[in-house]
Amino acid sequence: MVTQLRSRVAVLRRRIAAVVAAERRRFDELRRDDRAIEGLPVRLVVALVVGVASLSVMLEMVSGVGGLAMSELDVRPEPEVTTPGEQRLRLTVVDADGRPVAGATVVVTGETADIDGVATARTNENGTAVVTVDPTLGPNREQGTLAVSVKPPSTGGYVDRRGNTRVLVIAG
Repeated sequence: MVTQLRSRVAVLRRRIAAVVAAERRRFDELRRDDRAIEGLPVRLVVALVVGVASLSVMLEMVSGVGGLAMSELDVRPEPEVTTPGEQRLRLTVVDADGRPVAGATVVVTGETADIDGVATARTNENGTAVVTVDPTLGPNREQGTLAVSVKPPSTGGYVDRRGNTRVLVIAG
């Protein structure tokens, strides 16, 4: 059994040596062939030029499509600073260019100041929503904040990924 294994190993070694020798011959032929070395850079340059031209055409086509762009929304609360007790907050939702956004849902929640539940309202054609909140501060707290978030309207390509201005509640 050992002799059979040794003979198989010897056969495999001869086959590997033959394959290695054949690959070395092919590599030497390729290295001596000037056409392969000269043609390669030309092919790379042509591929690069064609690739860049294609990319330019695709980007031009995409830039003309307005539906792919998303506009970040922001909320401008009035007042930005308030006191505990029942308050009316006027919240204006604007896009990245400062234009009002109608049909957005504004959500006010307690952060470090407390409110009873969640206050929501939908913006009108002027981008404004009014909510009534009754913020309270915890014991030994001089100030707290209310968080304001926006659910963008389903049309218009809007998102609200960044944090919005918080409403500061200060003990009076």
